[in-house]
Amino acid sequence: MAEPITGKNLLSADVEIKGSIKFQNELVIDGKVEGEITSAGVLTVGENAEIRGEIKTKSVTVLGKVHGNITVEERCELKGRAVLQGDLKAARLVIEDGATFVGKSEVTPVKGAIKQSEARPPAPQPAPAR
Repeated sequence: MAEPITGKNLLSADVEIKGSIKFQNELVIDGKVEGEITSAGVLTVGENAEIRGEIKTKSVTVLGKVHGNITVEERCELKGRAVLQGDLKAARLVIEDGATFVGKSEVTPVKGAIKQSEARPPAPQPAPAR
């Protein structure tokens, strides 16, 4: 029986793709992509990469250029020379010194992080009788 292939997949700097990309585990893109990238996995946008389109993944690390919106379930990290032109939605966001980000961000901690008792305001108490 064959072992399932795991690990990082790489699209090198000389690769250009027009169309949508879907992957399972980890993908490193160092080339040019025009189109949507969707995954429940981890994406790394390499230093030479230029992405034009939506990114929807579990988490993403950007070292290159992204022109489009990013939506991640967990963590988005913009490294020192990263350029993001587009809106961003993430549970956690890390922006290193030197990164360029032009757009709106919506950083919302994971829903399970707040206890239900803390999420609801306390019930109003009746005024004490005089």
